[in-house]
Amino acid sequence: MIVENSTPHGPAFMLMHRPDDHASPAAPDGFRPTASVLIWSGCVALLLCAFLVSLLSGPFPVSLADASSAITHFLFSSEPANNAQWVVAELRLPRALLAALIGAGLGVAGCITQGVFRNPLADPGLIGVSGGAALAAVSVIVLSGFLPLSALTGPVLLPLAAFAGALAVTWIIYRLGTRQGHTQVALMLLAGIAVNVVVGAATGLLTFVADDDQLRDLVFWSMGSLAHGSWPELLALLLFILLPVLLVMRSARLLNALMLGEAVAGHLGFDVQRQRRWLLAAAAMMAGAAVAVAGVIGFIGLVVPHVLRLLSGPDHRILLPLSALTGASLLLLADTLCRVIIAPAELPVGLMMALTGGPVFILLLVRQSRRWL
Repeated sequence: MIVENSTPHGPAFMLMHRPDDHASPAAPDGFRPTASVLIWSGCVALLLCAFLVSLLSGPFPVSLADASSAITHFLFSSEPANNAQWVVAELRLPRALLAALIGAGLGVAGCITQGVFRNPLADPGLIGVSGGAALAAVSVIVLSGFLPLSALTGPVLLPLAAFAGALAVTWIIYRLGTRQGHTQVALMLLAGIAVNVVVGAATGLLTFVADDDQLRDLVFWSMGSLAHGSWPELLALLLFILLPVLLVMRSARLLNALMLGEAVAGHLGFDVQRQRRWLLAAAAMMAGAAVAVAGVIGFIGLVVPHVLRLLSGPDHRILLPLSALTGASLLLLADTLCRVIIAPAELPVGLMMALTGGPVFILLLVRQSRRWL
């Protein structure tokens, strides 16, 4: 079989192994194992530092000893906590864990979407997945008085509704882009953009008919915020984000094979259509749960995999875990900055990500365009 760019050091060569071949992939040109170790070490160190800074930062002063004491007290003691222990254990610790989970889920969902669509500009927010989740969540908020399941409103109903909305949009764009058992990636992307416009209009209509109390919640929620993060939401995200993140790591070889095209992936022994549906469903679940709990937070799923692909190469066995680590770190740092920049008030984290992620992505596009010229 002849494959374009099948040089011994090119990404195509490393993908020609069978799905059960456990040999290490060839490194991209100019990429050395030492660089891989440095990237892994840097991502892990960044996550630990971001988590620690999140626990210590805020209007109420907390020292490292206070944070350690609070975690120990939370895990092993039933006695009443002092002020510092309560702030860390009940406010900052669940919020930091929530930010890490959501950031990891958005990073992995973006990496999956880019791999499935074979497009580095694909993102759950751009193709309508996040928009579908937002529409379903807004429907629950605005129409909660008319829903027969309104008594379940809380940490369960909103994530379920958002996941259902994200999954419905994913199914629609998948069906629109699939003809006679073959998926046309460009058509799926165009269908996603069109569906994103439709669900955005529907969300705007529901916002228009909302009352004053609902409107305040919707405006703050649409900007993205972790201010209401607590232990019940965190427990719900363990099912809707952490579990899919762990499961999709097994699909790295399929994503590598899809880089060569759907036909090549099928010849390598992958059930492309079935596994692609599973990957899109997992991405929809992670994006939907993130939107349900924290609102709309953009650019993590777009920028993080794109930057990591430039640093570490195209191998998804590396990209997927690094996207989880870096996405978690990025959202932790953004949320910490939002809490301290105008303390005791705080900025919505979605606005912070848009203000920082947009310029960064423009710089990446300019850098890439210079390569094409």
